[in-house]
Amino acid sequence: MVGNGRQAVTAARGSDSEAHELDLVGRVASGDQRAFEELYRCYHPRLWRFLDRVTRRPHLVEEVLNDTLLVVWRKPHTFNGECRLSTWIFAIAFNKAMKALNRRDDPVEANAAEELASEALGPEGLVIQQQSSARLLDALAGLSIEQRAVVELTYFHGYAYREIAEVMSCPVDTVKTRMFHARRKLKVLLGTMHEDSA
Repeated sequence: MVGNGRQAVTAARGSDSEAHELDLVGRVASGDQRAFEELYRCYHPRLWRFLDRVTRRPHLVEEVLNDTLLVVWRKPHTFNGECRLSTWIFAIAFNKAMKALNRRDDPVEANAAEELASEALGPEGLVIQQQSSARLLDALAGLSIEQRAVVELTYFHGYAYREIAEVMSCPVDTVKTRMFHARRKLKVLLGTMHEDSA
């Protein structure tokens, strides 16, 4: 029962947050710059992480992020409410990222192991956590952009397959297939890295 109570509180907070974001985008549609600034602050960290992980090109992230939020500022009326606001914004970000990657032919960053670590782990635990994070990020770099996006949206942003399909403009079955292949490839990559470090 306690677990159900916590889930209900989390769901209520989530719906309050979504209602607030919907209010903000409505105000943005009427030209409210302060509402846009608040929405920008809300989405900037989440979009930054998503774009950084998916593109693996840190120098592109800020440009794509700003292009994404510029669409939100200029075209808030195109949000029709058929999906969550966050799904709509992440779909814009994904499309902008794919277009930016198609325009450029520059090297992919192979090691982006900048994770915040808990001080409660102690020095030894911190080193182990950093090594594990680095291995996982290196393994994610071995996936295709589409596979990385599916993994990132599922495990780090909590999206369901249906929402990911909306973000990526593809059928749900395509999302499932990409996740299946991503998991298989990650298992192989992480296994190989473990053997190399042993």
